[in-house]
Amino acid sequence: MTSLRNSPSIRWMSIDSAGPEKEKRSGWLDWIERVGNRLPHPMTLFIAGTVLILVLSQVADVGNWSAEKTVMKPNAEGVKVRTAETVTATGLLAGDGAFWAIKNMVKNFTEFAPLGVVLVGMLGIGVAERSGAIGALLKVCMLITPARLLTPSMIVIGIMSSMALDAGYVVLPPIAAALYKSVGRSPLVGLAAVFVGVSAGFSANLFITGLDPLLAGLSTEGAQILEADRDPVAPTANWWFMIVSTFLLTLVGWGVTAWFVEPRYARNSPDQGGPTPLTEEDLLARKITPGERRGLKAAGAVFTVFFVLLLLMINPGGHLPYDPPLAGNDGPFPRWVAAIVPLLFFCFLLPGLAYGIAAGEIKRDHDVARMMGKTMADMGPYIVLAFFAAQFVAYFKHSNLGEMMALAGGQALASASFPPWALIAAFILLVMVANMFIGSASAKYSFFAPVFVPMFITGASISPELTQAAYRVGDSCSNIITPLNPYMVIILVFMQKYMPKGGIGTLIALMLPYALIFAVVWTGLLIFWMSTGIELGPEGPLWHGQP
Repeated sequence: MTSLRNSPSIRWMSIDSAGPEKEKRSGWLDWIERVGNRLPHPMTLFIAGTVLILVLSQVADVGNWSAEKTVMKPNAEGVKVRTAETVTATGLLAGDGAFWAIKNMVKNFTEFAPLGVVLVGMLGIGVAERSGAIGALLKVCMLITPARLLTPSMIVIGIMSSMALDAGYVVLPPIAAALYKSVGRSPLVGLAAVFVGVSAGFSANLFITGLDPLLAGLSTEGAQILEADRDPVAPTANWWFMIVSTFLLTLVGWGVTAWFVEPRYARNSPDQGGPTPLTEEDLLARKITPGERRGLKAAGAVFTVFFVLLLLMINPGGHLPYDPPLAGNDGPFPRWVAAIVPLLFFCFLLPGLAYGIAAGEIKRDHDVARMMGKTMADMGPYIVLAFFAAQFVAYFKHSNLGEMMALAGGQALASASFPPWALIAAFILLVMVANMFIGSASAKYSFFAPVFVPMFITGASISPELTQAAYRVGDSCSNIITPLNPYMVIILVFMQKYMPKGGIGTLIALMLPYALIFAVVWTGLLIFWMSTGIELGPEGPLWHGQP
């Protein structure tokens, strides 16, 4: 990928014969890319943030900085009453604070909430992806779609592909472009439709994905700055909102494609992204191989058995006859929320194994170990980032700077009397802008969660679950126009197959209508949802303290 990004054809392809106007637009985009590329690696940002916290904590300790907070504590009669407490800073560069900072480095890392859930989930997803099961399933879903429903189907499949994390970026665009070409429509329109689903709709889905526990872990870390014993944010906390978002974004994306994008390219010549003649390669891309067919049948049978067994375990009593219910977790669904990550692991692993064996991709146990090993190798950069992010979050919490900042910020917000909907809208805009310079969703939220989650709790009683939902909206909408999207180069290569002179400016112009309209509509949906009082998902309250 690095060689593609640095190649002259990619670097200069947006400046072509279109004239001064296109060169000016490309120059503005190049400025954004240059600024973004000059930012340090997220690892370095976390190191710098950790050092800053260490220094500030000691300055605050020496300067006796403090803040007041109100808590509910039982009195002598056992009745909870409001009590004022003073929060003071703990220095981490001297004495007990320095010893704690060094002694707990390993513990901070191993107990970092997102680390375990992401790695466990990726072990199963890695087998399903590397055996070919995910790619074959997505291909079948796209090939059985009627021509008149091609656009909404592309968007839905793109959104649903986030179940496999980033697999959709690589698998879906070339297939979508080939399908549109095969029915006499612009292949760039197909690429745009599926790309907007994969990238701008990345946070939406009909099911729980690997992103949900990752963000929930970071939200928990932020909320526990104020309340150390607070229950973790559930991975299902935004589920209802994301289901509705899936349908809404599909309809909006369909409208943008039909009214803005497709008319623009339908009139173009083939070398300008218009409809192109069919080739033998295009026809081959629409066929399912015998191996893929055998693998999908086996994977489908195994998944069905797994799902039936799961339903048998989750019976109306909420527990197996020989297994007592968990205290405070009655009911068939809440009991299993805590097990969602292991369930996702088996949901991908078992069908992936069945597919690989039937299709001939897995011949012995060594193949499975190799697939898992390569998946973990690909997760190496995330593990490195998680180590430094864990220290940043832990030091921020232990120094009490996070709680003091939240209390001060909350008091400022309370005195300013901004309505919660305005705070949410402003936060979404902030995340969209930050996405132009920091591409990693987990890296951005690792910075934002420790600050905004407690700040919104104290200032506007906004729950961590609502802050998390707002972050997901802002992070997704601008994914399709940020030059720092690591898959942007791959999309460019797919696009250049049909439009050789097209470049980054072409791609931005293609996707910009989606980004702007998605941002307005999706933000409007979240603000409307806030007015209804309906939970964002199972165990996903809108307001802090809401049951």
